[in-house]
Amino acid sequence: MLTLERFEEASKIVREVTLETKLVYSDYLSRQTGNKVYLKPENMQFTGAYKVRGAYYKISTLTDEEREKGLITASAGNHAQGVAYAAKCYGVKSTIVMPTTTPLIKVNRTKGYGAEVILYGDVYDESCQKAYELAAEHGYTFIHPFDDLAVATGQGTIAMEIFKELPLVEYILVPVGGGGLATGVSVLAKLLNPKIKVIGVEPAGANCLQASIEAGQVTTLPGVSTIADGTAVKTPGEMIFPYIRENLDGIITVEDDELVVAFLDMVENHKMVVENSGLLAVAALRHLDVENKRVVSILSGGNMDVITMSSVVQQGLIFRDRIFTVSVLLPDKPGELCKVADAIAKEQGNVIKLEHNQFVSTNRNAAVELRITMEAFGTEHKGQIIGSLEQKGYQPKPVRTSL
Repeated sequence: MLTLERFEEASKIVREVTLETKLVYSDYLSRQTGNKVYLKPENMQFTGAYKVRGAYYKISTLTDEEREKGLITASAGNHAQGVAYAAKCYGVKSTIVMPTTTPLIKVNRTKGYGAEVILYGDVYDESCQKAYELAAEHGYTFIHPFDDLAVATGQGTIAMEIFKELPLVEYILVPVGGGGLATGVSVLAKLLNPKIKVIGVEPAGANCLQASIEAGQVTTLPGVSTIADGTAVKTPGEMIFPYIRENLDGIITVEDDELVVAFLDMVENHKMVVENSGLLAVAALRHLDVENKRVVSILSGGNMDVITMSSVVQQGLIFRDRIFTVSVLLPDKPGELCKVADAIAKEQGNVIKLEHNQFVSTNRNAAVELRITMEAFGTEHKGQIIGSLEQKGYQPKPVRTSL
C-alpha cells in the first residue's frame, strides 16, 4: 500500500477536499535555533487539521456497499472532523465516538458536519473500544484514525507537498499520537530522498511510540497525561509500527510546559492559533541538535477551544516572566502602599492585582502582607522591579501566580 504510486494517487484525490497550506518561513524560530525553519500550517485546513487527508483517501478506497453501511470512528477530535466532513462529501452517515474530555470546539464542529457524536471514555483508547463494539453491533464500516495503511497514505501526502516547495529539505519534525501521520510522512520522505531525517515528536506524558520502539514491540502505556489531547494515545498502531520503526530517524519528547511557551511564540510571532498537539513539532526545534539545516515543522492542527486558549496564554506569560507575583511585608500605616506603588512605577511595572492580608501577624502595626501581581517585559525587567522594591527596604518573596 505504501508505494510511491499510491502516494501520488492519494495526492490527487485529497486535493478535492484540502486547502493549499504553503510553507511559512519562520525568521523568529530560525534565529532561536540556528536552523532554517519552515512551518507546514495544516492548522489552516478547512477542518482545522491534516486528518481530513487520511479520512478522505481511505473512504475513496471503500466500495459503495462499505460506505452505505455507514462509517464509524473514534477520535480525540481532528480525525472525527475529517471523517465527518469526508462522509458528508460522499453523502453517507457517520458516527463518531469521542473521549468525554474532548474540547467543545471539536465536538461542535464534528456535529456541524452532520455526524452523530457519542462521548465515551476518558482517553482515545477507551473511545476506540466503544467504537469497535458499535461497529460490530450495527455493521458500520470502521475508519481507524491511524492504524490503517490507506489512512497513513493519505496523511503522507503532506510530505509530497513539502518536497515540491522545498526539494532540499533536510529534516522534518512530525507530531506523533498513534503514528499514522509519522508513518505516511516518513515512508514517502524516504522514498523521495533516503538521506532525509524524519523525527517524531511525542508529549512526555504520552510517549507510547518511544516506549514501543525501546521495547522492540507495540507497548501500551498504563496511562497518559498531557495537555496535547490530540496525541493522548496509550498504544501506537500495530499495523503501522514496522513502517515507523524502519523509517523514523528518532523521537523527541516534549513537556507540557514547552507547549505552553510554543503557543505564545506562534501567536505573537506568526499570528497563528495552533493546538497543543500541533505545537509538538515547534517545541521540539529546541531539542534538535543540529545547525544551519533546512527544517520543516508540521503544525498538525489548530482546533483549540477559547477557554483552553485563554489558560495557555496566561500560563505562557507566567513562564516567560511577563506576569509574576511577589509578597511583601509592610507596616499597616498610611503611605506604605504608596511607597510600594512608587517603587513599581519607577521601573514601569504594571500592577494588575493586589491582595491585602491583615492577619499574617498578630501585630498588624509590625507587618501585614501585600501580594502584588504585575506585568513585566520579561525576566530582566522583572529583576529590575524586584530590585526597586528591595531598594525601598522591602523583601519581596516570589509567590505562585494565580489569575
